Amino acid sequence: MPSAGPGVVPARARPGAAVVVCLAPMFRFGPFLRHVAIAILLGGAVAAAFAQAQVPPAPQVVPDTLAERVQPCMSCHGREGRATNLGFFPRIAGKPEGYLYNQLRNFRDGRRENVLMSGLVRHLSDDYLREIAAYFAQQDLPYPPPQGGAHSVVDLQRAADLVARGDKARKVPACVQCHGAAMTGVQPAIPGLLGLPHDYLVAQFGAWRNGLRHAAAPDCMKVVAESLSAEEVSAVAAWLAAQPLPVDPHPAAAIAQPLPLDCGSGLR
Repeated sequence: MPSAGPGVVPARARPGAAVVVCLAPMFRFGPFLRHVAIAILLGGAVAAAFAQAQVPPAPQVVPDTLAERVQPCMSCHGREGRATNLGFFPRIAGKPEGYLYNQLRNFRDGRRENVLMSGLVRHLSDDYLREIAAYFAQQDLPYPPPQGGAHSVVDLQRAADLVARGDKARKVPACVQCHGAAMTGVQPAIPGLLGLPHDYLVAQFGAWRNGLRHAAAPDCMKVVAESLSAEEVSAVAAWLAAQPLPVDPHPAAAIAQPLPLDCGSGLR
């Protein structure tokens, strides 16, 4: 057999070259055989591609960690639980662990009504809910910038008074008496009110007033919500949403006791 010449790889050394060599004589005998040759080549290529496509992909290995298990939470509460700009989903990152645990139990046990949340936690044990609560409580993330509001100066001043001093004539306690002087919450189970969207805050007051949200008895927030008018609720929510977070946004370690109202879940 003659040498292939410099720089030329022998046909038998090149993938598929043998087929071309065997079919080459057909190209000398007219259009029909040329078409047959082309069909054979194309058929072989299609068969090879089909065979390759039938090879199943390697299974994706997902680490069995709590961070992976709570990924469904992120679709509403935002990446790492830091909330989104949709307005109806609260930030859960950095909330007191006891508060998050209480809310997960409330959704599971029917004290709070939300189809998505109830469906996610319906079959989870107390221990698992504690793990989830601890995971999000440990997330230490920056807060979004405060939101502006469309309320009058008079309404916002009235809201600021309710937050700082309450209304003794109507036995409405100041927000700071329970949620901390900085309004960032109190360990182990009182949430902060800053960094929450206006619409979410309004919706929660409405849920307490309409019986869609409950806490362990005695339900102190239901008493507060029923004591405020709709206009006051909207103004307080707007004032809270517009406040910047303090330099230290973490929940306070403790608060003066006793609380102004009996709260069934405030210290659990």
